[in-house]
Amino acid sequence: MQPCNQCGKCCLKYADGGLVATSAEIDQWENLRPDIYAYVHQGAIWCDPKTAAPLSVCPFLEKNQQAGITQYSCGIYTDRPQDCRSYPVTIDDMIQDECEMIEVKDLQDYAKAQQTLDRLMDASRPSVGGNS
Repeated sequence: MQPCNQCGKCCLKYADGGLVATSAEIDQWENLRPDIYAYVHQGAIWCDPKTAAPLSVCPFLEKNQQAGITQYSCGIYTDRPQDCRSYPVTIDDMIQDECEMIEVKDLQDYAKAQQTLDRLMDASRPSVGGNS
């Protein structure tokens, strides 16, 4: 599995109404990050602060272009929702989303690739049993 090259495919695909935030995350944003909370409407995330209409792109996705290469980064990385922290969950998710981290060798041994992914994502995912 290759390191993330910041292609943005995951953020571009799921930021269009495909993400949720927990009530605890929303409460934290309301109290500590009003700049993020401004994009929450009735529990839904990434809504226009003026109209409450859902946005088609995450307002915190930053596009960086240099020498003809486009990369994306997260403007709220340390405060991003758990949905973002947990992705990708499975190798199948990565294949479906055309994730550029996947290599041919990963497709030849799903179990090994899933173990590698699980190790890479260990710090981002909630612990088993809910003791996060």
